Amino acid sequence: MKLVTFLNPVGVQRIGALFVDAAGEKVVDLNYAYAAFALEANADPRPQAMADALVPSDMRELFAGDDRSLDAARQAETYVIEKNDPALRGVNGEMLLFRREDVRLLAPIQPAKLWHTAGNFLEHIDEMGEAGFKYEVEKPWIGFYQNTTACIGPDAAIVYPQHLTGEVDYELEICAVIKGVKHRDLTPEEAENAIGGYLIFNDVTARDIQATEFPNRSYGYSKALDSFCPIGPCIVTLDEIGDVQQLEMTLRVNGEIRQQSSTARMCRSMAQIVSYYSGQGFVGGDLISSGTPAGCAVFHTDPQAWYLKPGDVVECEVEKLGLLRNTVVAGSKP
Repeated sequence: MKLVTFLNPVGVQRIGALFVDAAGEKVVDLNYAYAAFALEANADPRPQAMADALVPSDMRELFAGDDRSLDAARQAETYVIEKNDPALRGVNGEMLLFRREDVRLLAPIQPAKLWHTAGNFLEHIDEMGEAGFKYEVEKPWIGFYQNTTACIGPDAAIVYPQHLTGEVDYELEICAVIKGVKHRDLTPEEAENAIGGYLIFNDVTARDIQATEFPNRSYGYSKALDSFCPIGPCIVTLDEIGDVQQLEMTLRVNGEIRQQSSTARMCRSMAQIVSYYSGQGFVGGDLISSGTPAGCAVFHTDPQAWYLKPGDVVECEVEKLGLLRNTVVAGSKP
């Protein structure tokens, strides 16, 4: 499934599944669709209550429900697709199916925790070394938390706070999305089973602020400014991905390729990363990032020419995970 959070045509936030048919992209309202399925398939006496329990209308709660909830969401999507009826309605007359252009996609999830990984692509480590930054690949990863209220979705604006920074950079990454209630001290094999899907993440960074944070290897403020965490456009479940360590990655600014790599070039796999940091405890809906490949503006021969500017369009594309597009806009000074 390609799971999304969206505003329906009357402005109510819901969760859905994005799919493509002969008429174009469609979005299924999974909660209402599961209620309709439960009534028709199982003659459930309280179909909406069952839907609220199994396929809640909040993405974090859906992933907390583990495979039971994800399987129910898949049943809801399949039910609507197989009915193939634009007039299909929920148990109380709710719309179940929307054209993609009639809804607004938001950040697919608002995580309680987003754990960053840095220094996980060999090529990125190499370019850091060439620029005079020292990082030993055999040492533990650099890790730090993101300000999750900075998360924005597809087509939302990256706000450039020009009173705070003059060096805004991009970093193409992916994030694992944890499923289940609670996980701690996982082996890599257990970590792999705790991952419910993946999404694209643009780790926007204020490099001049980050330079003041380098001595402590704690890159919080430079990456935590409001809107500096674009994620999306959807969460793709594992059945649609295959080997997550074999995905092509591309980041473009105004159509120009800036980063191009593959998850095959990661030093440690996503399962290894989740395992390594699992001592802190992960819950359903938490995000854990991959680190970024080479090509960031800060390591270019002319960084000022590559730093993001108001009006720039940033496109992050990862094979099987989709395309996350955001425009940079100037922030107003306080």
